[in-house]
Order: sequence, then C-alpha cells, then structure tokens
Amino acid sequence: MNFSSKLIEQAVEAFAGLPGIGRKTALRLVLHLIQQEEEVSLHFAETIAGMRKGIRYCSTCFNLSDEAQCAICRDPRRDPSAVCVVESIRDVMAIEDTGQYRGVYHVLGGVISPIEGIGPEQLQIDSLVQRVREGVVQEVILAISPTIEGDTTMFYLSRQLQELPVRISTIARGVSFGGELEYADEFTLGRSIVARIPYKLQDE
Repeated sequence: MNFSSKLIEQAVEAFAGLPGIGRKTALRLVLHLIQQEEEVSLHFAETIAGMRKGIRYCSTCFNLSDEAQCAICRDPRRDPSAVCVVESIRDVMAIEDTGQYRGVYHVLGGVISPIEGIGPEQLQIDSLVQRVREGVVQEVILAISPTIEGDTTMFYLSRQLQELPVRISTIARGVSFGGELEYADEFTLGRSIVARIPYKLQDE
C-alpha cells in the first residue's frame, strides 16, 4: 500500500494497530476523518486523548471509572453484600446489559493460566479476599467463563475464601463449557445469574 503522505501512513498504521482493523479499513477511517470538517477530526482526537488521560480503575472493584470509585460502586441502590467476580471489564458490561443483577462487581483482570505465565499474583485476588474480610460481603458469585482456565481460577478462589463467612455460588451452566461470558446472549446470561447455584469444591 503506497502513500503520498507520511502523515496518512502513520495514521493508517495507528488505526491498523486496533483489534479487528485491517490496513484497508484503517485507510477508509483515515480518509473519512480527512474529509470531515477540521473540528470533527480534532474533537475525535481530543476525545480519545481525554479518555486515555482521565480513565482509571475503580479503587474498589477495578472496573473502569472516571472517578476513584465507579458509578456501580457509588450507586446506593446496588447491594454491596453480593459481589459478582468476573474476568474482565467486558464481562461487567455483558452482565449489566441483562438488567438481572443488582449487586456489585470485582474484576480479576484475567484468569489463572500457567501456559501464559499468569498466576494468582497477577490478578486482583488478594483485594477480593480483603473485601470479604471487611465483613460486608455475604455472597461471592463466581461469574467466570467456563473454560479450563476459568474453572482453575474458580477452584483457587474458592480455596482462598473457604475459611471466611461468605456464601460462594457460581452462575448456572446456561453458558456452554468453553464459551466466553461476553459473547453469551443477554437472556441466557441473565438467567444464568438469576439461577446461580452453590459452588462446591471438586474434592468435597
């Protein structure tokens, strides 16, 4: 792909670095921005820059937030005694879209995966245990994708929490094994949350 402008080439390379964006699509996006009024392109750039500088992780649940605490954790209508543990921020969005859950969340930031070099210390597990120890949490809902790594993570979490006075449950298996939570349809995911079941250690 030949470019008459180094600036356009650099912009295309930047867009092509995004997931799911090839170089042809990147070029269409760049040319679209060029054809807009200058104010439109500048607003787009300023919005992205402002998001990157201003976004932070919630100090309580590690969801993305504009403030120290996210809107969910600050919402007095949410039930702080129920904490839904998820792998990623996208899972929070997927569960929120169902409209079936009124508790709060805890984002691990991934799952335990020795093959990828991800151990418990790389995840927000200690902070979850600390939240439970503070005594407000009565139920921990393990809403983690039903993969081998997900099951390993749930087993590890249940081990860490088993001596604490908290009920541990998991979403019902409406989500098929090997599936990702964020790709489940809203009805299936919503029913899986509502119909959650007690989590039992495999050696019990």
